[in-house]
Amino acid sequence: MTNNTPKTGETGAPDGIPAATIIIFRNAPDGGPPQVLMTVRSRNMAFAGGMAVFPGGRIDPADFELGEKIAGESAGALTPDEAAHQIGAVRETLEETGLALGLKGDISAKTAREARKLLQETKTLAPVLDAFGWELDLDQIVPFARWFPQNEKIPRVYDTRFYLANLGTGEVEVSADQAENTRLFWVSAKGALEMADTDEIKLIFPTRRNLERLALFASFEEARAQAEAIPVKTIIPKIDTVGEKPVLRILEDAGYPVTSEALETVSRA
Repeated sequence: MTNNTPKTGETGAPDGIPAATIIIFRNAPDGGPPQVLMTVRSRNMAFAGGMAVFPGGRIDPADFELGEKIAGESAGALTPDEAAHQIGAVRETLEETGLALGLKGDISAKTAREARKLLQETKTLAPVLDAFGWELDLDQIVPFARWFPQNEKIPRVYDTRFYLANLGTGEVEVSADQAENTRLFWVSAKGALEMADTDEIKLIFPTRRNLERLALFASFEEARAQAEAIPVKTIIPKIDTVGEKPVLRILEDAGYPVTSEALETVSRA
């Protein structure tokens, strides 16, 4: 595992801890707007404790090692760094939810459960791939966003890449790991925002902005089309004190319908 403490770069801002998350879509059982999978983090976690987020986590050294190998085999389609983040997103999703995304082979509910158990023992993805004869299929996940709140005074600063993936139809077996996360639930993006407005769940600033963006889409295909049309830019929220009250702002051209929030209402990690 990587060190929790961010280093400080030449600018004085902390270097981000590399992390990745997958926003997992499924078709709503009632035919309504697509749903996404969210998890409620344990209140004991130092980062975003008790908050509702998307599955994901930090990128480990073994992810970078495997990323070097995959990038070498992809004939330039992926850089080692990008491959490592996508691999980390796949690993964290399997560990936290039991879903085998970004993978191909003989995958069933049974083998996914067994693979998750092995992953929880080994903490790395390569032994799981070898044991089950699986291969990475990173075309299943789509780059969506990158958030790096390096200007905020929070104890852990993560440089997080967000990806999209689609489960389509059907019932899918998921369960919280009961270590980092205590609850998993499917909800439409609009529904999650309504839950936050009634204090049923709590959202940090990046999660709320991403849900507002996801609420624009009537299908995974629409989300994917926008993600592929708008280049991923690193979003660094900045405090704007020009108006009557300070606000936290993000880029205007990154695909987000809401790009600022009053600082006094912002929930941080």
